[in-house]
Amino acid sequence: MNSAGDHFTTDTTAAGHHRRRLTALAAGVAATLVLGGLAAVSAPDADAATHVVDATAETAPIGFGAGTTGGGNATATTVTTLAAFTAAVAGDSAKVVKVSGLLSLTGQVDIGSNTTVLGVGSGSGFTGGGLRLKEATNVIIRNLAISKPRKPSDGVTVQESTRVWIDHNTFSVDRDHDKDSYDGLLDINHGSDNVTVSWNKFADHFKGSLVGHSDNNAGEDTGHLKVTYHHNWFSNVSSRIPSLRFGTGHFYDNYVQGADTAVHSRMGAQMLVENNVFRDTKVPVTTSRSSDVDGYAVLRGNDLGGGATEISQTGTFTKPPYAYTAEPASSVVATVTAQAGTGKL
Repeated sequence: MNSAGDHFTTDTTAAGHHRRRLTALAAGVAATLVLGGLAAVSAPDADAATHVVDATAETAPIGFGAGTTGGGNATATTVTTLAAFTAAVAGDSAKVVKVSGLLSLTGQVDIGSNTTVLGVGSGSGFTGGGLRLKEATNVIIRNLAISKPRKPSDGVTVQESTRVWIDHNTFSVDRDHDKDSYDGLLDINHGSDNVTVSWNKFADHFKGSLVGHSDNNAGEDTGHLKVTYHHNWFSNVSSRIPSLRFGTGHFYDNYVQGADTAVHSRMGAQMLVENNVFRDTKVPVTTSRSSDVDGYAVLRGNDLGGGATEISQTGTFTKPPYAYTAEPASSVVATVTAQAGTGKL
Protein backbone atom coordinates (compact mmCIF):
# COMPACT_ATOMS: atom_id res chain seq x y z
CA MET A 1 0.00 0.00 0.00
CA ASN A 2 2.81 2.39 0.89
CA SER A 3 5.77 2.97 -1.35
CA ALA A 4 9.23 2.10 -0.15
CA GLY A 5 10.99 4.85 1.73
CA ASP A 6 7.83 6.70 2.83
CA HIS A 7 8.26 8.15 6.32
CA PHE A 8 5.23 6.46 7.82
CA THR A 9 3.97 3.04 8.79
CA THR A 10 0.68 1.26 8.40
CA ASP A 11 -0.74 -0.37 11.51
CA THR A 12 -1.95 -3.77 10.37
CA THR A 13 -3.30 -4.81 13.77
CA ALA A 14 -7.00 -4.46 14.67
CA ALA A 15 -7.65 -0.95 15.89
CA GLY A 16 -10.36 -2.02 18.32
CA HIS A 17 -13.27 -0.07 19.70
CA HIS A 18 -11.63 1.28 22.82
CA ARG A 19 -7.89 1.49 22.17
CA ARG A 20 -5.71 2.48 19.26
CA ARG A 21 -2.08 2.65 18.36
CA LEU A 22 -0.81 6.16 17.83
CA THR A 23 2.42 7.60 16.57
CA ALA A 24 4.29 10.23 18.50
CA LEU A 25 4.92 13.61 16.91
CA ALA A 26 6.88 14.21 13.72
CA ALA A 27 10.63 13.77 13.96
CA GLY A 28 12.37 16.78 15.37
CA VAL A 29 9.31 18.14 17.22
CA ALA A 30 9.37 17.77 20.97
CA ALA A 31 6.63 18.94 23.23
CA THR A 32 5.99 18.78 26.90
CA LEU A 33 2.26 19.21 27.18
CA VAL A 34 -0.44 19.07 29.77
CA LEU A 35 -3.98 19.87 28.64
CA GLY A 36 -6.21 20.38 31.62
CA GLY A 37 -4.65 17.45 33.44
CA LEU A 38 -3.88 15.25 30.41
CA ALA A 39 -0.43 13.71 30.42
CA ALA A 40 2.19 14.63 27.84
CA VAL A 41 4.02 12.76 25.09
CA SER A 42 7.25 13.78 23.42
CA ALA A 43 8.41 13.26 19.87
CA PRO A 44 11.13 10.88 18.72
CA ASP A 45 14.43 12.44 17.81
CA ALA A 46 15.19 13.12 14.18
CA ASP A 47 16.87 9.79 13.48
CA ALA A 48 14.51 7.57 15.43
CA ALA A 49 12.05 5.19 13.85
CA THR A 50 8.37 5.94 14.17
CA HIS A 51 7.44 5.52 17.83
CA VAL A 52 4.04 4.01 18.57
CA VAL A 53 2.25 4.16 21.90
CA ASP A 54 -1.06 2.90 23.22
CA ALA A 55 -3.45 5.63 24.35
CA THR A 56 -7.13 6.50 24.42
CA ALA A 57 -6.55 9.95 22.89
CA GLU A 58 -3.58 11.85 21.55
CA THR A 59 -2.11 14.28 23.98
CA ALA A 60 -0.42 16.20 21.17
CA PRO A 61 -1.37 16.65 17.52
CA ILE A 62 -0.20 14.48 14.64
CA GLY A 63 0.10 16.00 11.19
CA PHE A 64 0.69 19.52 9.95
CA GLY A 65 -0.38 20.90 13.33
CA ALA A 66 2.36 19.00 15.20
CA GLY A 67 4.09 21.11 17.80
CA THR A 68 0.97 23.02 18.81
CA THR A 69 0.92 23.26 22.61
CA GLY A 70 -1.78 25.86 23.27
CA GLY A 71 -1.71 27.02 26.85
CA GLY A 72 0.64 24.19 27.82
CA ASN A 73 0.75 23.62 31.57
CA ALA A 74 -0.78 26.96 32.58
CA THR A 75 -3.20 26.72 35.48
CA ALA A 76 -6.68 26.03 34.12
CA THR A 77 -9.54 28.50 34.56
CA THR A 78 -13.08 27.08 34.47
CA VAL A 79 -15.83 29.36 33.13
CA THR A 80 -19.61 28.98 33.16
CA THR A 81 -20.75 32.22 31.47
CA LEU A 82 -20.09 33.78 28.10
CA ALA A 83 -18.73 36.97 29.66
CA ALA A 84 -16.23 35.01 31.72
CA PHE A 85 -15.20 32.96 28.72
CA THR A 86 -14.68 36.00 26.49
CA ALA A 87 -12.46 37.61 29.11
CA ALA A 88 -10.52 34.41 29.81
CA VAL A 89 -9.50 33.72 26.18
CA ALA A 90 -8.38 37.27 25.34
CA GLY A 91 -4.73 38.16 24.92
CA ASP A 92 -1.67 36.15 24.00
CA SER A 93 -0.40 34.89 27.35
CA ALA A 94 -0.41 31.13 27.93
CA LYS A 95 -3.79 29.98 29.26
CA VAL A 96 -6.01 26.92 29.59
CA VAL A 97 -9.73 27.73 29.68
CA LYS A 98 -12.28 25.04 30.55
CA VAL A 99 -15.88 25.59 29.46
CA SER A 100 -18.51 24.07 31.73
CA GLY A 101 -22.04 24.06 30.31
CA LEU A 102 -23.58 24.99 26.97
CA LEU A 103 -23.26 28.73 26.35
CA SER A 104 -25.50 30.59 23.91
CA LEU A 105 -23.91 33.28 21.80
CA THR A 106 -24.48 35.46 18.76
CA GLY A 107 -21.56 35.85 16.41
CA GLN A 108 -18.07 34.65 17.32
CA VAL A 109 -15.66 35.02 20.21
CA ASP A 110 -12.03 35.77 19.31
CA ILE A 111 -9.43 33.44 20.80
CA GLY A 112 -5.98 34.76 21.59
CA SER A 113 -2.67 33.03 20.90
CA ASN A 114 -1.17 30.37 23.19
CA THR A 115 -4.59 29.19 24.30
CA THR A 116 -6.21 25.84 25.04
CA VAL A 117 -10.02 25.80 25.13
CA LEU A 118 -11.30 22.56 26.62
CA GLY A 119 -14.91 21.48 27.16
CA VAL A 120 -15.89 19.76 30.40
CA GLY A 121 -17.66 16.43 29.90
CA SER A 122 -19.52 15.67 26.67
CA GLY A 123 -22.05 18.51 26.42
CA SER A 124 -20.17 21.71 27.13
CA GLY A 125 -19.60 24.27 24.42
CA PHE A 126 -21.50 26.84 22.37
CA THR A 127 -24.70 27.17 20.40
CA GLY A 128 -25.85 29.88 18.01
CA GLY A 129 -22.38 31.09 17.05
CA GLY A 130 -18.78 30.01 17.33
CA LEU A 131 -15.11 30.78 17.83
CA ARG A 132 -12.69 32.74 15.68
CA LEU A 133 -8.93 32.49 15.55
CA LYS A 134 -7.72 35.62 13.74
CA GLU A 135 -3.99 36.35 13.49
CA ALA A 136 -3.46 33.86 16.31
CA THR A 137 -0.86 31.18 16.78
CA ASN A 138 -0.54 28.06 18.92
CA VAL A 139 -4.20 27.37 19.75
CA ILE A 140 -5.98 24.15 20.78
CA ILE A 141 -9.76 23.72 20.56
CA ARG A 142 -10.85 20.46 22.23
CA ASN A 143 -13.88 18.55 23.47
CA LEU A 144 -16.45 21.25 22.67
CA ALA A 145 -20.02 20.78 21.44
CA ILE A 146 -20.56 23.53 18.87
CA SER A 147 -24.02 23.72 17.32
CA LYS A 148 -26.13 25.84 14.99
CA PRO A 149 -23.76 28.70 14.14
CA ARG A 150 -26.00 31.29 12.52
CA LYS A 151 -24.75 32.92 9.32
CA PRO A 152 -22.33 34.71 8.98
CA SER A 153 -20.63 32.90 11.88
CA ASP A 154 -18.87 29.55 11.44
CA GLY A 155 -18.64 27.05 14.26
CA VAL A 156 -14.89 27.68 14.17
CA THR A 157 -13.09 30.08 11.83
CA VAL A 158 -9.31 29.87 11.50
CA GLN A 159 -8.12 33.05 9.75
CA GLU A 160 -4.52 34.21 9.24
CA SER A 161 -3.52 31.79 12.00
CA THR A 162 -0.87 29.10 12.42
CA ARG A 163 -0.22 26.05 14.60
CA VAL A 164 -3.78 25.01 15.40
CA TRP A 165 -5.18 21.72 16.74
CA ILE A 166 -8.94 21.09 16.55
CA ASP A 167 -9.64 17.78 18.27
CA HIS A 168 -12.51 15.69 19.68
CA ASN A 169 -15.21 18.30 19.13
CA THR A 170 -18.77 17.70 17.95
CA PHE A 171 -20.01 20.15 15.31
CA SER A 172 -23.69 19.96 14.39
CA VAL A 173 -26.55 21.88 12.83
CA ASP A 174 -29.72 20.41 11.30
CA ARG A 175 -31.05 19.80 7.80
CA ASP A 176 -34.45 21.37 8.51
CA HIS A 177 -33.54 24.88 7.32
CA ASP A 178 -32.25 26.39 4.09
CA LYS A 179 -28.61 25.49 3.46
CA ASP A 180 -27.56 29.10 4.00
CA SER A 181 -29.36 29.59 7.32
CA TYR A 182 -26.23 28.41 9.08
CA ASP A 183 -22.63 28.99 8.10
CA GLY A 184 -19.81 26.46 7.89
CA LEU A 185 -18.91 24.09 10.69
CA LEU A 186 -15.15 24.67 10.37
CA ASP A 187 -13.56 27.10 7.90
CA ILE A 188 -9.82 27.67 7.49
CA ASN A 189 -8.77 30.58 5.31
CA HIS A 190 -6.69 33.70 4.65
CA GLY A 191 -3.28 32.03 4.54
CA SER A 192 -3.69 29.97 7.71
CA ASP A 193 -1.17 27.18 8.09
CA ASN A 194 -0.12 24.07 10.00
CA VAL A 195 -3.50 22.85 11.20
CA THR A 196 -4.57 19.40 12.41
CA VAL A 197 -8.26 18.46 12.56
CA SER A 198 -8.63 15.14 14.38
CA TRP A 199 -11.25 12.92 16.03
CA ASN A 200 -14.15 15.35 15.51
CA LYS A 201 -17.74 14.55 14.61
CA PHE A 202 -19.41 16.75 11.99
CA ALA A 203 -23.14 16.15 11.66
CA ASP A 204 -26.32 17.24 9.88
CA HIS A 205 -25.30 20.16 7.71
CA PHE A 206 -24.95 21.10 4.07
CA LYS A 207 -21.46 22.62 4.40
CA GLY A 208 -18.69 20.93 6.35
CA SER A 209 -15.20 22.41 6.19
CA LEU A 210 -14.01 25.02 3.68
CA VAL A 211 -10.26 25.58 3.37
CA GLY A 212 -9.52 28.66 1.28
CA HIS A 213 -12.51 30.93 0.94
CA SER A 214 -12.18 32.22 -2.63
CA ASP A 215 -10.77 31.41 -6.07
CA ASN A 216 -9.36 34.95 -6.12
CA ASN A 217 -7.13 34.68 -3.07
CA ALA A 218 -4.07 33.01 -4.59
CA GLY A 219 -1.70 35.73 -3.44
CA GLU A 220 -2.42 35.11 0.22
CA ASP A 221 -3.12 31.37 0.18
CA THR A 222 -0.53 29.89 -2.19
CA GLY A 223 2.14 28.07 -0.21
CA HIS A 224 -0.06 27.98 2.89
CA LEU A 225 -3.26 26.18 3.97
CA LYS A 226 -1.44 23.00 4.99
CA VAL A 227 -4.02 20.91 6.85
CA THR A 228 -4.28 17.34 8.14
CA TYR A 229 -7.67 15.71 8.74
CA HIS A 230 -7.61 12.33 10.45
CA HIS A 231 -10.12 10.11 12.24
CA ASN A 232 -13.05 12.48 11.79
CA TRP A 233 -16.66 11.32 11.36
CA PHE A 234 -18.76 13.23 8.83
CA SER A 235 -22.38 12.13 9.24
CA ASN A 236 -25.10 13.55 6.96
CA VAL A 237 -22.89 16.43 5.79
CA SER A 238 -23.59 17.19 2.15
CA SER A 239 -20.30 18.70 0.90
CA ARG A 240 -16.94 20.36 1.71
CA ILE A 241 -15.35 17.33 3.39
CA PRO A 242 -13.16 19.31 3.00
CA SER A 243 -13.14 21.73 0.08
CA LEU A 244 -9.54 22.86 -0.38
CA ARG A 245 -8.19 25.66 -2.57
CA PHE A 246 -4.50 26.35 -3.23
CA GLY A 247 -3.21 24.42 -0.21
CA THR A 248 -1.90 20.98 0.73
CA GLY A 249 -4.22 18.54 2.48
CA HIS A 250 -3.79 15.10 4.00
CA PHE A 251 -7.11 13.33 4.59
CA TYR A 252 -6.69 9.91 6.20
CA ASP A 253 -8.68 7.44 8.28
CA ASN A 254 -11.89 9.47 8.15
CA TYR A 255 -15.42 8.08 7.93
CA VAL A 256 -17.79 9.91 5.56
CA GLN A 257 -21.44 8.94 5.65
CA GLY A 258 -24.25 10.42 3.53
CA ALA A 259 -22.50 13.08 1.41
CA ASP A 260 -23.12 14.34 -2.10
CA THR A 261 -19.52 15.43 -2.76
CA ALA A 262 -16.91 14.81 -0.09
CA VAL A 263 -13.23 15.64 -0.70
CA HIS A 264 -12.98 18.53 -3.18
CA SER A 265 -9.54 19.64 -4.40
CA ARG A 266 -9.61 22.84 -6.47
CA MET A 267 -7.49 25.80 -7.62
CA GLY A 268 -4.32 23.71 -7.81
CA ALA A 269 -4.62 22.24 -4.31
CA GLN A 270 -2.76 19.00 -3.58
CA MET A 271 -4.68 16.34 -1.65
CA LEU A 272 -3.54 12.94 -0.38
CA VAL A 273 -6.67 10.89 0.36
CA GLU A 274 -5.72 7.75 2.25
CA ASN A 275 -7.45 4.83 4.00
CA ASN A 276 -10.83 6.53 4.37
CA VAL A 277 -14.28 4.95 4.29
CA PHE A 278 -17.16 6.48 2.32
CA ARG A 279 -20.74 5.26 2.63
CA ASP A 280 -23.83 6.56 0.79
CA THR A 281 -21.58 9.17 -0.84
CA LYS A 282 -22.19 10.01 -4.48
CA VAL A 283 -18.74 11.46 -5.24
CA PRO A 284 -16.12 10.68 -2.58
CA VAL A 285 -13.38 12.69 -4.31
CA THR A 286 -13.47 15.34 -7.04
CA THR A 287 -10.87 17.67 -8.52
CA SER A 288 -13.00 19.25 -11.21
CA ARG A 289 -16.00 21.13 -9.87
CA SER A 290 -17.03 24.71 -9.19
CA SER A 291 -13.71 26.47 -9.86
CA ASP A 292 -12.02 27.55 -13.09
CA VAL A 293 -8.84 25.67 -12.13
CA ASP A 294 -8.89 22.00 -11.15
CA GLY A 295 -7.09 20.57 -8.16
CA TYR A 296 -4.93 17.46 -7.74
CA ALA A 297 -5.50 14.28 -5.75
CA VAL A 298 -3.74 11.03 -4.92
CA LEU A 299 -5.91 8.17 -3.65
CA ARG A 300 -4.69 5.06 -1.85
CA GLY A 301 -6.23 2.44 0.39
CA ASN A 302 -9.73 3.94 0.47
CA ASP A 303 -13.07 2.13 0.65
CA LEU A 304 -15.20 4.23 -1.69
CA GLY A 305 -18.39 2.29 -0.97
CA GLY A 306 -19.37 2.27 -4.63
CA GLY A 307 -19.14 6.03 -5.05
CA ALA A 308 -17.68 7.62 -8.18
CA THR A 309 -14.48 9.65 -8.30
CA GLU A 310 -13.72 12.59 -10.56
CA ILE A 311 -9.94 12.83 -10.70
CA SER A 312 -8.89 15.09 -13.55
CA GLN A 313 -5.31 15.50 -12.26
CA THR A 314 -3.17 13.12 -10.22
CA GLY A 315 -1.17 14.95 -7.60
CA THR A 316 2.46 14.89 -6.50
CA PHE A 317 1.83 15.05 -2.74
CA THR A 318 2.41 11.43 -1.70
CA LYS A 319 4.73 11.69 1.32
CA PRO A 320 3.67 13.92 4.22
CA PRO A 321 6.58 15.57 6.07
CA TYR A 322 5.67 14.01 9.42
CA ALA A 323 5.39 10.60 11.07
CA TYR A 324 1.92 9.08 11.35
CA THR A 325 0.13 5.76 11.35
CA ALA A 326 -2.61 5.19 8.79
CA GLU A 327 -4.73 2.31 10.02
CA PRO A 328 -6.37 0.21 7.27
CA ALA A 329 -9.77 1.24 5.99
CA SER A 330 -11.22 -2.04 7.28
CA SER A 331 -11.02 -0.83 10.89
CA VAL A 332 -11.83 2.86 10.40
CA VAL A 333 -15.60 2.72 10.94
CA ALA A 334 -15.28 0.90 14.28
CA THR A 335 -12.48 3.13 15.49
CA VAL A 336 -13.98 6.46 14.46
CA THR A 337 -17.57 5.83 15.55
CA ALA A 338 -16.35 4.69 18.97
CA GLN A 339 -13.91 7.52 19.61
CA ALA A 340 -14.70 10.65 17.58
CA GLY A 341 -16.50 13.62 19.12
CA THR A 342 -16.86 14.98 22.63
CA GLY A 343 -16.62 12.95 25.81
CA LYS A 344 -13.92 10.64 24.49
CA LEU A 345 -10.80 12.12 26.09
